[in-house]
Amino acid sequence: MTTLLKTTCGRPLIPTKGEGSVFTILTAYASAPPVAVFKLTADFRSDSDSRKPWVLPVVKKVEQMIANDNSLNHEYLPILGLPEFRASSSRIALGDDSPAFKEDRVGGVQSLGGTGALRIGAEFLRRWYNGTNNTATPIYISDPSWENHNAVFMDAGFKDIRAYHYWDAAKRGLDLDGFLKDLENAPEFSIFVLHACAHNPTGTDPTPDEWKKIAEVMKRKSLFPFFDSAYQGFASGNLDKDAWAVRQFVSQGFELFCAQSFSKNFGLYNERVGNLTVVGKDSDNVARVLSQMEKIVRTTWSNPPSQGARIVATTLNTPELFDEWRANVKTMADRVLLMRAELKSRLEALKTPGTWNHIVNQIGMFSYTGLNPKQVEYLIKEKHIYLMASGRINMCGLTTKNLDYVAQSIYEAVTKIH
Repeated sequence: MTTLLKTTCGRPLIPTKGEGSVFTILTAYASAPPVAVFKLTADFRSDSDSRKPWVLPVVKKVEQMIANDNSLNHEYLPILGLPEFRASSSRIALGDDSPAFKEDRVGGVQSLGGTGALRIGAEFLRRWYNGTNNTATPIYISDPSWENHNAVFMDAGFKDIRAYHYWDAAKRGLDLDGFLKDLENAPEFSIFVLHACAHNPTGTDPTPDEWKKIAEVMKRKSLFPFFDSAYQGFASGNLDKDAWAVRQFVSQGFELFCAQSFSKNFGLYNERVGNLTVVGKDSDNVARVLSQMEKIVRTTWSNPPSQGARIVATTLNTPELFDEWRANVKTMADRVLLMRAELKSRLEALKTPGTWNHIVNQIGMFSYTGLNPKQVEYLIKEKHIYLMASGRINMCGLTTKNLDYVAQSIYEAVTKIH
């Protein structure tokens, strides 16, 4: 397969600034709208209603171990990050027996969360994909997708960002035919952003057989997969199952990027722990890619923080801690799966109009409920239940104490607001 992750001695094009006062520029623009999900969080925190996270036990244990380790200091990490973190992160994504490891064609870049991994990958692809500046390379993002996907690639300088079919609203499931058609029609060497598991926001994933069909077209068309893996282990409770798609693509000989986040599966939201796993054609090519990524990191955040990376690396590299972490992750995943089943059961018991099978067919933190914006507004203002205008609900907010209240509120929203 032709290598796509080429680098050359050329330089990316840098647009020159026009003349004008910087103060005029800084005062000429209107305020940007708030980021929807964080605005929702702020509204939730300020809500005085009384019906308003779990720190993983293994994380508490490792934090104490780190605090008691007198050999540690606060010196800078390498630009690409803590080596043992990068290596162990890539291994849980690809699996210990991955052919890419045996062929020495894997590298990693520690990042500021999954968003940082996406941004470093996007910056590299814009500058060096196929060895040239690639602002016109089409970037395909699922419709719908996490809102930051479009923004990250746009801010990285890509000019042609397209949507590919994913969600079938009528059947509340995957639009595989539309997805495959968009793959067939995409120009060769286009870049596709793929959700490794627990698709955000729909919670709907392709089956293994469907992933195989997707991979077959992408390989034939020389399309580049950029996976976003934000929920490994958290989706199903099984690390291997949630990484199946990424590993399938690697087994088929793909070069790819995989942006990993440890916010959810370690509960390290504010530590901003992420990794960009790079799978290249061979070891020399991966080394060249990482050398260019080092330059990008140097001018982006210069050097990553150590605390969260040490927590993850210590856990993943210590057998008994790794086993404990997997049990913690399964506990979280099983609780979400239970909440899905219980919510569906309660909605059906109330004879809530519509079908609700999609709640248990979906997976991960989020569910596309099918509620419309007016029904969402009713839930927020009248019932103090917070969800996105799209009807996306965070299943982690459900508990045995509020399930009946939430189900009754959704029933009222659906029956009263059309």
